[in-house]
Amino acid sequence: MSDGGMWMQERLVPAGQQSTRRQPPVWSADVSQRKLLQMPGAALPFPPLKVLSNGQPCVLFQARKLSLRYERQKQLDLTERAFSPQKPVDTSQSVCRQDKATLVMRFGDVEDLRGLSIRLQLSNTFYESSGQWWFSMESVSLLYNTSEEAVFNVSEVYAPASSSYHCLHVSSLQRHSALLLPSTDHARRWAITFTNFQIQAFNVTSGKFSPASDCATFMTPAILMGLITSLILLLVLAYALHMVIHLKHIEHDDEHKADIYLPQNPEQPEHCCMENVTEKNIL
Repeated sequence: MSDGGMWMQERLVPAGQQSTRRQPPVWSADVSQRKLLQMPGAALPFPPLKVLSNGQPCVLFQARKLSLRYERQKQLDLTERAFSPQKPVDTSQSVCRQDKATLVMRFGDVEDLRGLSIRLQLSNTFYESSGQWWFSMESVSLLYNTSEEAVFNVSEVYAPASSSYHCLHVSSLQRHSALLLPSTDHARRWAITFTNFQIQAFNVTSGKFSPASDCATFMTPAILMGLITSLILLLVLAYALHMVIHLKHIEHDDEHKADIYLPQNPEQPEHCCMENVTEKNIL
């Protein structure tokens, strides 16, 4: 047992033993759609929460706001309880290993909830396809009232192990992309939102976040609507050009038709034809 009740395991997990796990993208970090950026250190009201192992931080976690809501009840703001240095949250049940990390924040009694805890489960896996280690958040759990638990599976929260992960919202709400997916009946009654979420595990070297792999994608709804609008305008322009070219082609054909004449038979005199026409008119 080490400081804060943490364990550190020095064993590396062979890549061949990871085949049953959820696979991250096969591309490497330099061609990922995620952007690497350095988060400003003074942007948030509280410093990152640090989980220690052997006196050294092994997990860093930070959010501008951490809120919970049970059905239609009042929203609970746990930001200060989670990150305030004056009243540090209990993280003694957290665990750090080479391939697994569990961040447990024990808040005690909050409003009508007894023994509220939030648990973040992370894993670290080496993938030969990208030639590097990737960490991902597997689940978020709410434990309360001694035996009740709300579990959320986590979607698309991953980053190279040499980076931190940042996202404006990690939430169960659809308006925030719903990266947290309820997996139990209890979880469907809860709404949980981390605002300006950032986390790093497994490779914390200086006590500060490494440059972040950001969840912001290039194909946002606004960009998608812009592309669709541009495509429609291009189609309208192409149709208009086609019609202009088609009209010019018709006008050109009409000019050629006006110049067409029927050639006369050189063996037949012109006056004989005129006589034939006159005879037909008399008859």
